[in-house]
Amino acid sequence: MKLSKKGLAVEESATLAISAKAKILKAEGYDVVDFGVGEPDFKTPEYICAAAAEAMEKGLTHYTPAAGTLELRTAICEKLLNENDLKYTPRQVVVSNGAKHSIYNALLAILDPGDEVLIPAPCWVSYPEMVKMADGAPVIVYAGEEQGFLPTVRQLEGACTPRTKAIILNNPVNPTGSAYDNREIEKIAALAVKKDLFVISDEVYEALSYDGHKPVSIASFGEDIKVRTITVNGVSKTFAMTGWRIGYAAASTEVSTVMGNIQSQATSNPNSIAQYASIAALRGPRDIVDSMVAEFDRRRKRIHGLINRIGGLSALLPRGAFYLFVNIKPLLGRKLRGIAINDSMEFATALLEEKKVAVVPGSAFCAEGYERLSYALSMENLEKGVERIAEFAGMLK
Repeated sequence: MKLSKKGLAVEESATLAISAKAKILKAEGYDVVDFGVGEPDFKTPEYICAAAAEAMEKGLTHYTPAAGTLELRTAICEKLLNENDLKYTPRQVVVSNGAKHSIYNALLAILDPGDEVLIPAPCWVSYPEMVKMADGAPVIVYAGEEQGFLPTVRQLEGACTPRTKAIILNNPVNPTGSAYDNREIEKIAALAVKKDLFVISDEVYEALSYDGHKPVSIASFGEDIKVRTITVNGVSKTFAMTGWRIGYAAASTEVSTVMGNIQSQATSNPNSIAQYASIAALRGPRDIVDSMVAEFDRRRKRIHGLINRIGGLSALLPRGAFYLFVNIKPLLGRKLRGIAINDSMEFATALLEEKKVAVVPGSAFCAEGYERLSYALSMENLEKGVERIAEFAGMLK
């Protein structure tokens, strides 16, 4: 029997692969410092867990509408209006099993075979694979460190062809922590309108922004861009709810209807208990979130300073999310016990084996010569991990 060509072509997530190796080493008793995990290390706030317990006590453990409960979709509309200046109706919102699921639903809803999708890079590992899974063609538009890892509108327009259907916009950006200025977002909106492109706007890291920067939703720049935008967000990063698996998308009624139909046949509704917990998250107090962001900010500054003291390594100060994108190019080609380290995967593998530190290779994000470090771990482990990285760098001759 033969497996499908499409299935065989899907690559394993490098972030999950590194995480799996790190977990094996931990299970074997090794002291592993894991910079690979892309999730907050904080507990889900108690008031959210209490809402889930209450839902179970009330017996709210059955099927919900495929696109999510009306109350949750209403709470999402309130959030989008109050925080993002976006007016949607509950009918235009589809709640899914995480923001990743929302993005995949969106791609299935808008792409025909061969349609091209522009992906600014460095980019999250799953974007190109999901485009291919939806029978589209990913077009990587790369921006180097000298331009803050953010492609210009001119670069994006230069990558357009008659087959271009959409742009995936992530702001703030995983893996670099870069964030677009609001004026640049407005220019991208104008390009999408000019070229009649969809925009899938992944805003899942919007709450994790620093130095007074507040990301703006691209759909807020007028009705012409709003009708072309699928705004994606979730509760995972903001409220430390990654395991609850609740994401959502807001779009035109036409697009949201198709997305809802796809989901109704593929997975049906997301977890009912997690939906009720998410209502509490969206309508609850934000002081716990503010405290979490303040701690991430403290770690951000600390890890940036420590990494830039290590010979051969450097990194830009991130403006959002909880990732540091470390330039390792000066160390590539050097040898560890006579064996050359030639790329980011070899660097990450050797670092994990030698020093029990897990990082994610930049090649997974369409950016060879870099490593992604998540600073969603305690300050103690952060400092210990960076010390080991410095030791490893010193071993390369």
